[in-house]
Amino acid sequence: MLRRGVPLLLLLLLAWLVVEPLALVAVDAVRENGTWTLSAVSAFLAEPNERLAAWNSVWLAVASVVLGACIGVPLALLIGLVDFPGRRVVGVLLALPAVLPPLVGVVAYLFLYGESGLLAHLVMALTGSDSPPWRFEGAGAVLLIHATTMYVYTYLLVRGALASFDPALIEAATSLGASRGRAFRTVVLPLLRPAIGNGALLTALTSLASFSAPYVFGGGFRVLPTQLVSTRLNGDVAVAMVETLALVALSLVALQLASRLGGPATRGAGKGIAPAPRQRRSALSRLGFAAAAWIAAGWLLLPHLSLFLVSMVPNGAWNSTALPTAWTGKNYVTLVADPSRWRPFGTSLWMAALAAGVAAVLALAVAVVARDPRQRVSRWLERGLALPWAVPGTVYAIALATMFSRLQPGAGRFVLIGTLWLLPLAYLVRGLPVVGRSLVAAIRALDPSLDEAAASLGAGAWRNFATITLPLLAPVLAGAAALAFVTGLGDFMTSVILYTYDTRPVSLEILGAIRDGEIGIAAAYGVVLTLLSAAAFLLSERSPRAA
Repeated sequence: MLRRGVPLLLLLLLAWLVVEPLALVAVDAVRENGTWTLSAVSAFLAEPNERLAAWNSVWLAVASVVLGACIGVPLALLIGLVDFPGRRVVGVLLALPAVLPPLVGVVAYLFLYGESGLLAHLVMALTGSDSPPWRFEGAGAVLLIHATTMYVYTYLLVRGALASFDPALIEAATSLGASRGRAFRTVVLPLLRPAIGNGALLTALTSLASFSAPYVFGGGFRVLPTQLVSTRLNGDVAVAMVETLALVALSLVALQLASRLGGPATRGAGKGIAPAPRQRRSALSRLGFAAAAWIAAGWLLLPHLSLFLVSMVPNGAWNSTALPTAWTGKNYVTLVADPSRWRPFGTSLWMAALAAGVAAVLALAVAVVARDPRQRVSRWLERGLALPWAVPGTVYAIALATMFSRLQPGAGRFVLIGTLWLLPLAYLVRGLPVVGRSLVAAIRALDPSLDEAAASLGAGAWRNFATITLPLLAPVLAGAAALAFVTGLGDFMTSVILYTYDTRPVSLEILGAIRDGEIGIAAAYGVVLTLLSAAAFLLSERSPRAA
C-alpha cells in the first residue's frame, strides 16, 4: 500500500505545483465572466503589437543561438584542443558568466555601454563633447547582451564533450589520408553535434524567457515576456494569459527543434579521456593563440570588471571625466551598516535557501521513487520535474499569481498573493528541475548490487536508504541544491511580478538604486550578489557528479 501511495502522492504534489497553475492560465485565456470565449485570443491575433512582440521573441532567440554558437564553439575548441600560455586560467574566466545573476549581468552592461557608462565617458573625454555619443538600447543592445552572456552554455557543453573525446579517432582518420581539417569536419564536429544542440536549446529557452535585458534596454523593442507583464499591469488579464500561452508554445517548439539539432549522442565516441592540447612548435603561433584567447576573455568580461569599478565610485565623482575623480569603499560599508540596505540580502537569502532546501527534499523523494525508468510512474514523475525547466519564469510567475489569488480549497487554491510565501514557492518550482535532473541521473547510476547486499544482511528499505543511498547521493544533492539556491538568489523575472514590500529581494533593490541615481550602491549590490552566487557555484562544482 505504501509503495503505491507514495508515488501517487508525489504525482499529485507535482500536478498541484507545476501543472495546475499552467492549466488555470489556459482556462482563463478562453473563459471570461463564467463563459467560454475566444475574444482574448482574437484580440491577441488582431493587435499588431502582440504579433510584433511574438516575432521579436522568435528572431531574437534564433539570432542569440547563432551568435552564441559562433562565440562559444570556437572558444571551446581553442581551450580544449590548443596549448598556449594561460590556457587553464582563460578557460575558467570564460565560464564566469554562468554564475552571474541575469539582472546583475544586465546592470554590468549598463555601466560599460550605457549613455553614462565607462566607454561613453571615455569617448566624451576624448572628443570634449557634453552629450553621450550613443544610446545603448533597442534590439541591437539586447542581442549583444544575449550573445555575449549566453555563449557560456554552448562553451561549457562543447568543452565537456571534448573532455571525453577520444583523440585516437583523429589519428585514425589522418592515418587513412585525411587532412587535419577534413578529420575535424568529418570526425570532431559530428561528435560535438549533441553538445552544440543542447547548447542551442539552453540558449533558445533562455532567450525566450529573457526579461532583464529587454526590460532595461529594450526601449520600444518589446518581446513576449515584457509584453505580458505590461499587459497584465494595464489590467487586460485575459490577453496576458494568451500571451503566456504563446510564450509556452514557443518554448516547446524551441525544445523540439533544438532536440532535433542535437540528435542522439554517438556511441563509442570517447573513453572519458580528454584529448591532449595540440603542442604548437612555433613560439609565435602559441603567443598568437594566447593573445586571441586573452583578448576574447577580456572583451567578454569587461562589463563585469566595469561593475566592480563603478562600485568603488562615490556619487558625483564621475560626471564628464574618462575615469572617476575619486575612489571609495563606502558603498560596501553602507550595505553592511545600514539595516535597510542589508535587509534585501537577508530576504533573498532566506527565500532562496528555503526554496532550495524544499526542492532538494522533494526532488530526492521523486528520484528514489522514479529509480526504475521502465515504470510508467517514473516517466510521469520525471516529466513533472522537468516541465518548469522548459517554461519561462515570467510564465510561471503569472501562473502562480493566478493559482493563488482566490480561495478554493477543493481545487488546492489558497490566497497567497501579498504573503511571504508566494515568492519562495515560485523559487521552489523554478529550482525543481535543477535539483531533480541531477538526482534522478545520480540514483540511476548507483550499483543495484549495493541494495541487494544490504538486503541480504537484513537491512530494511529505510535503513538501506539512510546508510547507503543517501550518503552516496549527498555530494550530488548538495551541489544541485547549491545551484537551485543560486537560481533563487539572483532571480529577477519572477520576483518583479510576485514580490511584496516584505519580500523585496536584492534584485529589485538593485533596480531601485539605479532609478534613484545611486549607481555606486547598485554596483556594490551586484558585486556582493555575484560573489554569493559564485561561492554557491563553487560548492556545486566541488561536489562530485554521478557517472
